[in-house]
Amino acid sequence: MPKPNMMHGLARFSLAFLICLSLTSVSFAQGGKGAPDPFSQGVEALNRGDAAGAVEKFTEALKKDPELVEAYIDRGIAHLRLEHDKEAVDDFDKALELAPEASEAYYNRGLAYSRQGLYTRAVEDYTQALKYAPGDWQAYYNRGNAYMDLGKWPEALADYHRALQYHPDSPQIYHNRGLAYLQQGQTDKALADFDKTLALNPNFVRAYFNKAQALEKLGRPEAAAAEYRQFLKTGNPATDAALLQQALERLQSLEAR
Repeated sequence: MPKPNMMHGLARFSLAFLICLSLTSVSFAQGGKGAPDPFSQGVEALNRGDAAGAVEKFTEALKKDPELVEAYIDRGIAHLRLEHDKEAVDDFDKALELAPEASEAYYNRGLAYSRQGLYTRAVEDYTQALKYAPGDWQAYYNRGNAYMDLGKWPEALADYHRALQYHPDSPQIYHNRGLAYLQQGQTDKALADFDKTLALNPNFVRAYFNKAQALEKLGRPEAAAAEYRQFLKTGNPATDAALLQQALERLQSLEAR
């Protein structure tokens, strides 16, 4: 079951906060010999990144079979890629009416709710997804992100711990667990997680910013300044403008001491 990823970087708590929107798609072959059926064509369109074309084909498939659960789920994913969050929720609602134990529908509806700022609903859906797919690290990870947005740090930490049990080499999980530790005042653990993030992916540039913040809290201004400099060298002005400005201000403050 393929899980293509979309990454959205969000600033939270004056820190770099990363939510991984990992869309779970359903792709079962339909039909027999001859021309591909609309559902299969929709799956192919989704896999090659043509979300609008996928919506068209899944809609065509649903005209032929209004109870095709997989088509509702995959059309919902296509809508998410097009940032049509309301339409996505409608499709996942319909899928769950037809298949109340469809973990993919709960999971992806949770993503749609998170994008709309409905974090409590997102938590509820991720919890339901885990009921039917208890080993899904992405559901733990994204539920942890939703808990972070709700300011529930212990719950977020617990979910990141579980996600790492299933996916121990993910820099995203270490990074966000570091943020949760930072919010809990466990700065040494936060620093260790940011170091682990950068060991796994040296190009995870927001970890430099957050590592600098942890070092400041630990009373290590020279080390913090070095990390701010690295972030200023590597941060993306198109997506990290606010954080780059913060880094510059903090660096200037540290150098003025």
